[in-house]
Amino acid sequence: MMKKIHKFCRSIIKIFLPIISKTLIKLKLNRRVINFLYEKSYNSNNQYNLKNFLEKLLKQEKILGLDVGAQGGFNSDNFFPQKYNSYFEKVLVEPIKTEAEKLSDSKFIINKGLWNEKDRKKLYILDNRLGSSSMYEPDKINFDLHNIKSKDFDNYKVTRTIEVDCDTLTNQLTELNIEDLDYLKIDAQGAELNILKGLGNYRPLLIRIEAHFFSMYKDVPSWHHLVNLLYNLNYVMIDLKGIGNHNTRIPVEADMIFIPDFNSEIGKNLILGKKEKFLSIMLIFGQIKLLQIIMKKLKINNLDLEKLEDNYFN
Repeated sequence: MMKKIHKFCRSIIKIFLPIISKTLIKLKLNRRVINFLYEKSYNSNNQYNLKNFLEKLLKQEKILGLDVGAQGGFNSDNFFPQKYNSYFEKVLVEPIKTEAEKLSDSKFIINKGLWNEKDRKKLYILDNRLGSSSMYEPDKINFDLHNIKSKDFDNYKVTRTIEVDCDTLTNQLTELNIEDLDYLKIDAQGAELNILKGLGNYRPLLIRIEAHFFSMYKDVPSWHHLVNLLYNLNYVMIDLKGIGNHNTRIPVEADMIFIPDFNSEIGKNLILGKKEKFLSIMLIFGQIKLLQIIMKKLKINNLDLEKLEDNYFN
């Protein structure tokens, strides 16, 4: 019965959608509605409470997560539901001392910049928009692509610079006696490539990284170098979500999600070596359908997970 109702509703939507679309264009609301519906669709699996699955998989173990650019705390942008934060052992990186002192939800806090080598770098501080502070200087030439109005330019003005001690990700984790890494998030306003070059032998199960297609900062390395580096490390991109307002038909920035290449032996071994953590982190990020496909490819049996529906694809 429900299938018939579902089919009927889809037919009705197909009939009326062209009319609705024309009306929205006339009212100049089409992009707003599309963005709203996309956001709802993207987060459609957040309605699940997957804690029972996670507790069975992880038992008492934690997912080791490194958050580079942790201003405001771990997962402060709610990229995945906050209800799952407790399943992570968190390592937070924040080079601005006053901001690092505000972090209290982790026993591991790195008050340094990360780079591809030990160095001392200039950090451009934007006090009117602190989260946009960067190792790279803002460049007005691309402000229009980011839909930044001239009246808001002062928000992106460098108010001061500080010298920051930088080190590699590998060195800092070694100093903390952390031998393995499950989740890596890097949001460093253009410094992502240099930070990744310091990854060493660490191979997270999921990497979330911000990429700039049209950077608002001077001399940021091209985004394709970032992608190439990760593919050379046997990772594949499984998700891309545009960030913020922009005036192109592609995002000027995006959050990209990478996991080990499940079709390569290296990727398979990495996933199977930490199977429970991999299943858990894919659930937390709402990647249900892809997870089920990978489980089938790698002969991972879990009847409960196989029955889960991915609302994103419904």
